[in-house]
Amino acid sequence: MALTEDDVRGIADYARIALEGEELAEMTSYLNDAVAMLEPVLAYNLPDVEPTFHPIGDLSNVMRADAIEPVRDLARDAALGNAGSAREEYFRVPSILGGE
Repeated sequence: MALTEDDVRGIADYARIALEGEELAEMTSYLNDAVAMLEPVLAYNLPDVEPTFHPIGDLSNVMRADAIEPVRDLARDAALGNAGSAREEYFRVPSILGGE
């Protein structure tokens, strides 16, 4: 199934990519080459293979369970010890709004 320039133009519009002239022709050729590389995979008939959504079987959630942990206080002096600049109990950083 070869893609036409109209197909590629539609894909580019959907992706909000401006392609015209030479770029459109190059991208059409590139995408047709990519689709052609997939054709050997389509030749396999594997009716017994279940489709998967994750490469590691039934793994669906890799987040740890929520657990209450004790608060680990860090002394103010230790926290400010590596600061480039500090005033009293605060980190000093360059102004990003242009004011003092």
